[in-house]
This record gives sequence, C-alpha cells and structure tokens, in this order.
Amino acid sequence: MPLRVTFVAAARGTALLAERFEDDRPLDQGGWDEVQRVAGALLPLAAAELRYCSPTPRSRATGAALGYAPLVQLALRDCDMGRWRGLTPAEAMAREPEAVDAWLADPRSTPHGGESLPAFISRVGGWLDTRPADDGGRIVAVAEPSVIRAALVYALQAPPQTYWNIDVRPLSTTTVTGRAGRWNLRFDGVPAQVPRG
Repeated sequence: MPLRVTFVAAARGTALLAERFEDDRPLDQGGWDEVQRVAGALLPLAAAELRYCSPTPRSRATGAALGYAPLVQLALRDCDMGRWRGLTPAEAMAREPEAVDAWLADPRSTPHGGESLPAFISRVGGWLDTRPADDGGRIVAVAEPSVIRAALVYALQAPPQTYWNIDVRPLSTTTVTGRAGRWNLRFDGVPAQVPRG
C-alpha cells in the first residue's frame, strides 16, 4: 500500500498582507479562533501513525491545538531568505527592487543571500522521500503554506517556477500518496472554510 502524507497548513499568525519572509511570530487571536472553528474536522488526522510539524511557532501551536502532539522536523522549515528574513515582500521590494525582480524571474537566484527555490524544494522533497513506508502508513504534517507548496512542486515533478502558482490557504489539507520518487496528489478538499483575510 502507498504511504499517505497529509499536510495541514498552519493557521495564520497575521493578516495576509502582513506576512513576512520566514515569519516566526506566534498565532494571534484570529489564528487561534480559526483553529477552534475547524478543529472538529481536522481532529481525525490525529489518528495518523506519525505526526510532524515545521519548527515555526504557529505550526507547532496549530499541531498542538489540533491534538496531534507533532514532532518538529527541521527539514520542514521555511525557505532561508537570508537578509530578507522578517521583511514583508513589499518591504523587500522597496529596499531592493532589482533583487526581488531577479529572484521572482529566476528560481535559481539567491539575491537575498539565502536558499534558492530549487534547493528549498529539494530539501522538503528529501524529507518526503525519507518517510518510513512500512506497509503504507499514514502521516500528518503541519507546515507553513510555503513548505506545502514546495512539497507539491516536488511531488508533481513540476518546474520550480510552478511554486508561484500554488495557493495554500491556512488550515487547508493537501494529501500526497505514494513512495520515494513517485508521488501522486490527492484532492481531499478543505474540511472547513476559514474566512479569507
């Protein structure tokens, strides 16, 4: 049987327009309220044999609030954005417009001094490929939307620039099934709608 890995996108800690590169702020009250609204629909995922999360405070808090007791995985950390860490995209654009344009145009570029998009996708994909596949286990991983986008690009063997075309909403679920080097995307849908912000 294939391995089944369900990603749960962490609840948002800030309004969408205030999102920052490598944002390590905790859940705000709105994020906690969102988790409480969807907890019933996401609680069955706690039955997974293995439960993981990104190291960010909001991923850990989301996993804990959903009763998953997840194990932190450093490989599921956000993309290393170098000197842009903590900036909003608008702030990075205001400071270094040419560098941001270069970064968006070429996935291999690292004008911020951090990690390239292909390296980020490869790191997350390496984590996915090394999950134990004993007779088709079930895994749940709470992660930042950016990490889930990277996992999907990897699983679909899509070009790195596809990363920019994937929208992962807070507290949505995405499942991939398969084994190392051969993954399939499974559409489970969103268990409960979270108001857009």
